[in-house]
Amino acid sequence: LLLRGMRTLVPRVRQASATALAIAEHFRGHELVSAVLYPGLDDAPGHAVAARQMQGGFGGMLSVRVKAGAAAAIATAARVELWKRATSLGGVESLIEHRASVEGPTSPVPDDLLRLSAGIEDPAELIADLEQALRAAVA
Repeated sequence: LLLRGMRTLVPRVRQASATALAIAEHFRGHELVSAVLYPGLDDAPGHAVAARQMQGGFGGMLSVRVKAGAAAAIATAARVELWKRATSLGGVESLIEHRASVEGPTSPVPDDLLRLSAGIEDPAELIADLEQALRAAVA
């Protein structure tokens, strides 16, 4: 299994990185999102360092902060259809989690933050799914 997974690692990471960047770019400046945290965005803190160190992409992990707060972030995670609610990273499926809920009341993670791990699905479909979940959560 390890050998089989290693053979497809490069294209999977490449696709996840491209997908994460597409998601980050879409939600940067979005009216329902207060911040997108992704080193691939040119205005991200540390982008210059990441650009030097991360050849070929910036990875599949990113976070978004929901403007409407913790309840809306939790509701968004509950309303997605394509994203899987799970704590992991680096798989072929895209994952979403409300990290503060996972860690509990002493978590240093902001309660409006959703952690996303982009997989290899169609970026446009993942964006549309997250978009509809965000809108439903604040309606």
